Amino acid sequence: MQVTRTRRSPLALLSLWAPPLVLMGVIFVLSAQPDLTSGLGLLDLVLRKIAHMAEYGLLVFLWWRPLREVISPRAAVTVAVAIGVVYSGTDEFHQSFVEGRHGTPVDVLIDSVGMAVVARLLLKREP
Repeated sequence: MQVTRTRRSPLALLSLWAPPLVLMGVIFVLSAQPDLTSGLGLLDLVLRKIAHMAEYGLLVFLWWRPLREVISPRAAVTVAVAIGVVYSGTDEFHQSFVEGRHGTPVDVLIDSVGMAVVARLLLKREP
């Protein structure tokens, strides 16, 4: 499938490229917090892991939107997932320096589940 490039206004470009960058900033800020537990025990842990999957799934979707404008939609999914996995790894590394937090490869795997679900949905939608 050939990507057709149309000329977009600066505002249209911003509306495509800013959301994934903003979400990455939000993830960074949340990762810098020393403690995000709610005190709900196991439920807190499960909800936080679901939130991880959701936020990284959303990150893949938000990167796919602008990337499909410059590369094929299928390739855009692959690149979006690659960006998400790399960012997840750097996020865990960042957390290892935050008091009260720790970075773990298991969280990268959990984040990757959300990314894989969204990637699969995006690939199903493409011919």
